[in-house]
Amino acid sequence: MPLPQIAPVLQRMVVIGEDSRFRTHHGLDVDEIRDAAGVPPGAGAWSTALALWRHRDRVRGASTITQQLAKNLYLSPSRSALRKLKEAVTAVRLELALPKDRLLELYLNTAEWGPGIWGVEAASETYFGVPASRLTAEQAAALAATLPFPRSSNPVFQPSRMAARRELILARYYGADVIVPPVLEEVDTLTLTPITAPLLPPVIDSLLNDTILDTLRDTTRMRNDSLRDSTKKDSTKRDSTKRDSTSRPI
Repeated sequence: MPLPQIAPVLQRMVVIGEDSRFRTHHGLDVDEIRDAAGVPPGAGAWSTALALWRHRDRVRGASTITQQLAKNLYLSPSRSALRKLKEAVTAVRLELALPKDRLLELYLNTAEWGPGIWGVEAASETYFGVPASRLTAEQAAALAATLPFPRSSNPVFQPSRMAARRELILARYYGADVIVPPVLEEVDTLTLTPITAPLLPPVIDSLLNDTILDTLRDTTRMRNDSLRDSTKKDSTKRDSTKRDSTSRPI
């Protein structure tokens, strides 16, 4: 879905909810990372590295839109430090290669918005029955609030967490001085009730084969007998008709 065909209000809501400094950073939001890790201003390199390691779970929640796009396009969803390093490097390279509008367009079209729902157009049609170009502010905020946890809270499944975040995004959109907190990458998935297969008594293979063969023989025999009787009746009928036509005077 080209970016001009996606409602501008949705674009704005996604930037508010996912990466408020998207238009100004170069792939990594250093200020957001420092804030998430609790690094004080003027901290040295060692203190910064130590804080980042101690609060690495918080740092994961400070991913920019470009970092999320890098993960969606090229990387696995694992939470390892190596994957985060690859994500950061790839995000910087994407920023060098593509303009911001193209990055946002790709992100909106590759993001997951629910179980099996990929791309903003599919999400808009699935949840609200309208194309992405006709979303209202409330609908756009709901979709933006779904992005951090699309499988466990969305407009149709356990919407409470989504609704709380939606209200913050709407308040920020209308000018209120509120903070939309970063969230950790989703690791919880839908919990399915395990299915226990029924216990069946053991079946002797030879007995099973004999039973199947006997059934097939009986069925074949009955079919042949029926066909033979039908053929005999047709033959008798033809003979009777022939005799009648022969004995009729000219």
